Amino acid sequence: MKLPTSTEWLLHAAASLAQLEPGVSASAAQLAEHYGVPAAYLAKQLQALVRAGVLAATTGPRGGFRLARPATAISLLDVVEAVDGAANPYECREIRQQGRGALPAADCRSTCILAVKMAEAHDAWRASLAAVSLADVLATLPETAIPRTRSLLTRG
Repeated sequence: MKLPTSTEWLLHAAASLAQLEPGVSASAAQLAEHYGVPAAYLAKQLQALVRAGVLAATTGPRGGFRLARPATAISLLDVVEAVDGAANPYECREIRQQGRGALPAADCRSTCILAVKMAEAHDAWRASLAAVSLADVLATLPETAIPRTRSLLTRG
């Protein structure tokens, strides 16, 4: 499975916002400059996190984005699904029942084992991401990272 580049951007943006003091926000332009990505595109993607309740947005000269909930209550899955959705990327089209090698319908009464295994893998991937919060990510950062991020994203 290949996720779009915007997924990486939003995971990093959410992790950066989690490093700020509670209630402090950063603009899309600040985040874009911080990571060297296009501001207009990042701003559009950040709105997906707002719609999902991961981020809150404020307008005005001091406006921007901040976490909508504590970092302990936002999982990596929350961010990924806000951008990419929750659907399983594998879709079984029952080709085992097509073409010259088609199995008889009687042999296809149960769900295709390949579809079952792909669904299990997708569920395991989702569970793995759901088990990691933004706070967990912050706990692994070097001790200089959070003060540095706060300094870079909150300067005028």
